[in-house]
Formats: sequence, structure tokens, C-alpha cells
Amino acid sequence: MDKDKTIKLFEEKTIRTHWDAEAEKWYFSIADVCEVLIDSVDGRKYWSVFKTRLRKEGSELATNCSQLKMKAADGKFYKTDVADTEQLLRLIQSIPSKKAEHFKLWLARVGSERIDETADPELAIDRALETYLKKGYSKNWINQRLKTIEVRKELTDKWESRGVADTISK
Repeated sequence: MDKDKTIKLFEEKTIRTHWDAEAEKWYFSIADVCEVLIDSVDGRKYWSVFKTRLRKEGSELATNCSQLKMKAADGKFYKTDVADTEQLLRLIQSIPSKKAEHFKLWLARVGSERIDETADPELAIDRALETYLKKGYSKNWINQRLKTIEVRKELTDKWESRGVADTISK
């Protein structure tokens, strides 16, 4: 799959995306997302007005968004405001829309689950197990994967205790 060419569809509407291999992040056209969530034909205009409102409220969301050249309906490339996944989820929380409501409920549920996992980390392991099963992996593969993670963690802990520095990510 060529991640750079992938287009996301939501309710049969196109959401233009860009995969940044270096940052390992997806970027989404904010105007396209607004168009879908508010049932508008001009998501760009909605985003322009909405971003002004966000700035007045003191939100830095609009300020922190980037611009990328994305292909428009006319086939030409124009600079387009984009958001990474975290920014996009934050944006969805701010948009007053019935369509955004199920995303907001999902975010609240996931947030609650992650808070529970900080109190009981075993819940995170259970969630990983469940996710792998839903993806169709065998129990044998899952067990091997979890053991591999454990062994890798032990190894990196040993390296750290002996003063081995992480020079790759620096």
C-alpha cells in the first residue's frame, strides 16, 4: 500500500490525507473534515470562520496546524490547512455537530480506559490481546508477540542500567 496516495472516505466523502514518512504521521485536510462533520459544501469557509472563533477563545489549535499542498477538485495543488491525528481529534471535540458527537463519545470512552490503565496496567495488556484477536491473529502468534515485547523491554532495561545511551533517536 502506498500510504502517500491513500484517501480516506467518510460517509462517501473524500478526506484528503498525506503520510509524512519522516515524522511517521498522517495529516488530514481540515476543510474536508469540517465539510463532513457539518454537512457543508464549503468546509474551507466554515474552517476560516471557526479558526477565528478558536483564536478568540484562546485555543492554539488553529495556530499549531500546518499547511501542505494538496490536490483540489480542479486537479491543481493548493496550500491546505492540515492537522495530524492528535490535532484532528482535538478539532472534532470543538466542532458543534451531531455527526461529531459519536467521535466525542468515543474519545471520552478511550480517555477513560487509558486513565483506568494507568491505575491497572494489566488492562492495557488485555486491550492489546483483544485488538490482536479482532485483527485475526492466532493466540500462539499473540503470545509470542507479547513475550517478544517483554524480552525486548528486559534487554533495553539492562542496556540502560549499564549506561548504554540511545544515540539512534537523538
